[in-house]
Amino acid sequence: MKDLVAELEAARRTVGSATLPAGEARVVTLSRTYPADVADVWDAVTSPERLPRWFLPVSGDLRVGGTYQTEGNAGGEIRVCDAPHHLQITWVMGPAGPEDSSIVDVRLEHADDGTRLTLEHAAVTPPEFWDQFGPGAVGVGWDGALLGLGLHLAGVEGAIDPETLATDPAVRAFNTASSEAWGAALAAADGLDAEDVAARVAATTAFYVPPLDPA
Repeated sequence: MKDLVAELEAARRTVGSATLPAGEARVVTLSRTYPADVADVWDAVTSPERLPRWFLPVSGDLRVGGTYQTEGNAGGEIRVCDAPHHLQITWVMGPAGPEDSSIVDVRLEHADDGTRLTLEHAAVTPPEFWDQFGPGAVGVGWDGALLGLGLHLAGVEGAIDPETLATDPAVRAFNTASSEAWGAALAAADGLDAEDVAARVAATTAFYVPPLDPA
């Protein structure tokens, strides 16, 4: 099995801000290069047959202007599908509001050693939620998605058993390292002091890596 933390270290993370129709938004951005051609990566991130193999099953009217729903997670509208380079969707948990409050933008470009994928998630976030968790609240989940995509593109199927996600030591180490990486990205972006960053990292880690029940 691949070293999951090494996979995590292959990605670059930044934290920023933007303005959406619903208000001021926080932005998390991940980028990494996969040793695969653009057409293959594009197919992996847009094919309803391949998405369940590394991400989640998806259903809906899968065309520009149509809506989609991932199983047990977010849904939304497909805004841009410019093959094989640009996908943009709204990303909403529950009923959508009258104005865009959460948008995911995925771009692919040729790189010397494969395909560079950049994922940007801009969302209007309640201040108290951001102050508690910071970018790791969504960033850890997207790190897991990029990990799954990397394993899938490498032909590593079934490396992570969904039934043991909460207890798998490798997954727990990955999520812990991801939480810490997002803390570092937050510190670099906002200049928060070490205690404030550590508090957000601790809250995020406790969510994604809860204590195990004693046997």
